[in-house]
Amino acid sequence: MMSNAFAAVLAASLLVQFVQEEEVTMNDMHPYVGLWVTLDGQIRHELLPNNRYVEARGTRERAYEGRYQVTGTHIDYWDDTGFTADGEFIDDVLHHGE
Repeated sequence: MMSNAFAAVLAASLLVQFVQEEEVTMNDMHPYVGLWVTLDGQIRHELLPNNRYVEARGTRERAYEGRYQVTGTHIDYWDDTGFTADGEFIDDVLHHGE
């Protein structure tokens, strides 16, 4: 009986910690969150508010996924397979991997 109560308290504290961490991420949201699409529509980067991204290429909707960090107008990417890339936001255009 005592172990069930401990497990419930532990689970509740972990849930609260996760919610608090998510709130910090949401409060630190930068202006670039959203969908960025190349002019030909072939590459689509969705920058999520939790500092994760999903990249679609052509008909592959989830071609790459990973995390990103924005510092000023610079963006660094680390995809889940270990590939890294970066880019710059210039005049409302994301220049990526140039």
